[in-house]
Amino acid sequence: MKRNMYQWVDEVIAAPKKTPVPVLSFPSIQKMGISVRELTGDSEKQAQGIRLIADSFRTGAAVSYMDLSLEAEAFGSETRYSGDEVPTVVGSIVDDMESAEALRVPEVGEGRTGLNLEAIRKAVPLITDRPVFAGCIGPFSLAGRLLDVSEAMYYCFDEPEMVHLVLDKITGFLISYMKAYKEAGANGVVMAEPLAGLLSGELAEEFSAAYVRKIVAAVQDESFLVVYHNCGNSALSTVDTIVSNGCRVFHFGNAIDMAEMMPHIPANCIAMGNVDPARQFRNGSPESVYAATAELMEKCSRFPNFVPSSGCDIPPMSSWDNISAFFRAIEDFYNK
Repeated sequence: MKRNMYQWVDEVIAAPKKTPVPVLSFPSIQKMGISVRELTGDSEKQAQGIRLIADSFRTGAAVSYMDLSLEAEAFGSETRYSGDEVPTVVGSIVDDMESAEALRVPEVGEGRTGLNLEAIRKAVPLITDRPVFAGCIGPFSLAGRLLDVSEAMYYCFDEPEMVHLVLDKITGFLISYMKAYKEAGANGVVMAEPLAGLLSGELAEEFSAAYVRKIVAAVQDESFLVVYHNCGNSALSTVDTIVSNGCRVFHFGNAIDMAEMMPHIPANCIAMGNVDPARQFRNGSPESVYAATAELMEKCSRFPNFVPSSGCDIPPMSSWDNISAFFRAIEDFYNK
């Protein structure tokens, strides 16, 4: 459903009680009785899973699947699948200027990108009471999967021209991909840029933020938001490059102290985070999730632009009792 997303941001900030927006989608497989592999290969199952989560929990927005292998696979990367784990990229396909120049930019719709676009197209009519956010990877994080994550850091120093060439190609593709999500009816996209969270401030500006700005300028408007996600431990030290990237909604991982981040966020922008998805949602107990969420609320609720969330994508086999404890802690906080 089309809506004014700039107005949505303003209304969220003005609301005395914040409705949580966790990155919650993959655990739908448990209720659907399917594997992650089945989910990632079927647009109908994806749409139904997004709806199942929306029907099960009172969230401020419905968020699609955070599969950071999908775009790299469309570029030609090998992807490893397993039953209950999120797909991962194996190896690299760019390691010198020659291979960077030869890197083919896929058409939007190739590989599983078309499947995910179709999933959003099917999910949007099913969820009309809140925004629907699609998901995609950020520019430097995609470059890292094409170049190899560990090698990409060295290439920034040793082969910067090669990295920029790859980023130029990636940025053009991501702009087209997000525009296709907009045409499919999404109200925005959660753009995951976790690899930028490992860069220094200067490198984060050059190899991530500069390209994020190009993407945001090309696709964001009052009907479509780019939500910037960074779960790296350097996010706080590189916050100047983040809050100047043009986004109005930011999402941070549990590697940082959310209370320390909040004073850096402009008053007209939302910051979401950051209960630990692995330690708490996946491996914690309802009691520990409740306590972690209550502590987060105590520390951050004084900021009008704070919205409680998970620190990253909640793992597929996370306990539904743990997920419910997260929502219950927020409700209890506001009701006390």
